[in-house]
Amino acid sequence: MKRTFDLILATLVFIVLAIPLLITALMVKFTSLGPILYWSDRVGQSNHLFRMPKFRSMKTGTPVVATHLLTDPHKALTPIGDFLRKSSLDELPQLWSIFKGDMSFVGPRPALFNQDDLISLRSQQGVEKLMPGLTGWAQVNGRDELPIPQKVSLDVEYLNKQSFLFDLYILWCTFLKVLKRDGVSH
Repeated sequence: MKRTFDLILATLVFIVLAIPLLITALMVKFTSLGPILYWSDRVGQSNHLFRMPKFRSMKTGTPVVATHLLTDPHKALTPIGDFLRKSSLDELPQLWSIFKGDMSFVGPRPALFNQDDLISLRSQQGVEKLMPGLTGWAQVNGRDELPIPQKVSLDVEYLNKQSFLFDLYILWCTFLKVLKRDGVSH
């Protein structure tokens, strides 16, 4: 049922946001050098790697690390990068990953391939069994501000409580957070 819901919702979101997706792509292209999309290697279900697209919000040549590990994340942003991140528009190309079956709408956010501490702790707790999500329980409870152990604790809570209604609740909370631009530090 979750996969069917993901496909139906992804199709509806794509139809509704087709023009904003196109406008965002053009804004990225015309405000900085480099490709429109940034493809990052992410850790998916059962710790399998997959390529996840985002609208590029960082300058080309920025090190491939979690944003909070950069010396000065704001210097690495493109002219519209801050806006893309705060509005979460940079995340929209992940609809492709949902269509492809690498992600779901709701689940733990996929770790970067080199976030060994996060990957290891999630594996110890059984969270790697879950399909990663565009949003998740940890996302609506702190997003960028959470330390890794707390993030994994929330992922475990999601693992134990997951249901269709809980996913709908998380999607609603995500919608409200995006509207308020709440929880985005970079």
